[in-house]
Amino acid sequence: MRVIIGIGGGIAAYKAAMLLRLFSKAGHEVVAIPTEAALKFIGRPTLEALSGNPVSVDVFDRVPEVNHVRQAERADAVVIAPATADLMARLASGRADDLLSATVLTTYAPVILAPAMHTQMWEHPATRSNVKTLRGFGYHIIEPAVGRLTGPDSGIGRLPEPDDIFAQAQAILGWDVDEAAPADVPLSGRRVLVTAGGTREDLDPVRFLGNRSSGKQGFALASAAKQLGASVHLIAAHVEVELPTGLDTVTRVSSARELREATLVAAQGADVVIMAAAVADFRPADYADFKIKKTDDPGQDPVIHLVRNPDILRELVEHRSANREAGPQLIVGFAAETGDESASPLDYGRAKLARKGCDYLAVNTVSATQGFGTEVNTLTILSANGVEPLVTQGTKYEVSEDLLRHLAQHLNN
Repeated sequence: MRVIIGIGGGIAAYKAAMLLRLFSKAGHEVVAIPTEAALKFIGRPTLEALSGNPVSVDVFDRVPEVNHVRQAERADAVVIAPATADLMARLASGRADDLLSATVLTTYAPVILAPAMHTQMWEHPATRSNVKTLRGFGYHIIEPAVGRLTGPDSGIGRLPEPDDIFAQAQAILGWDVDEAAPADVPLSGRRVLVTAGGTREDLDPVRFLGNRSSGKQGFALASAAKQLGASVHLIAAHVEVELPTGLDTVTRVSSARELREATLVAAQGADVVIMAAAVADFRPADYADFKIKKTDDPGQDPVIHLVRNPDILRELVEHRSANREAGPQLIVGFAAETGDESASPLDYGRAKLARKGCDYLAVNTVSATQGFGTEVNTLTILSANGVEPLVTQGTKYEVSEDLLRHLAQHLNN
């Protein structure tokens, strides 16, 4: 197969060298087409040596051959990594002002883009609109990874590793993945259920009781599970970030009772259930059909009576005990803790693990700089079998991957 590797002008362009090697080693003919800006990050001799083909950036190179048409017609696939915000904007608008964009505009071959940029650029409405437009063209988008970016920043927008891009591109194209790119999929064949976000308990048509959960940690868990080969069902309550793409099933809920109903059904037959959602412990005992009005008499201020919400994590454990064949093999709870003068976060976590009866409990130490709404987190994974706790710290995707690899090792053993 003939594969065009397009390279955008971003710092991650250096990873294109390994991607060229992977496709070439798998037996494909490879042509590198960088943008002019990309050559400021990776040299032309490197690309020519790894691809075995000359490298052009301009439509005015090799004019008698009408090079962009020639390349487009001969290509079996176009893989662009990194796809920068600028390059995607030009492709979305149908620009053809360099060899790469002109080739993409001309080809009938499948086009796969692996975006890479700073988090704010990826989340900007213009970029999100361009991604939607490109998907509408039939182009395939490999979601950016979460991790260290240029400089000290971390977040979503990191270019996935070349092995991951290669494996995903081969899967999208339906080509056989050979030994040149062994898939790192320890959860292959496993079903993983993840809950995420914060539940809301309605008080009246305007107000609700809620919490500060953004959904980022749960979404990172779902994305990492998919990346590691699992079939992933995400149940999402209220979140502050865009839903991850590429998951097998996504269910939206609002309240704790809705989350309970969806989770108990989806957990049947799952290999792993990860309860990362921030579930409200209480809800108003009564719902007002109309907005509760404030009066001039302070003595008439309403008193809100609360009742307990169902304990979903405990119910999952009880259902599994009653019917081992139908329940999940592993149940993982989350506990967001700050500690206080009487006990540490781990003390509260160990007590919760014993009380709930789940297999693992991820103690999420919350502070002003980590936990709810932030890009980084610290998890201490407590185990019911008493083994030494696993402590992992980093971006929410990184700690998710550490947790899931730990669970995969448990399952596979």
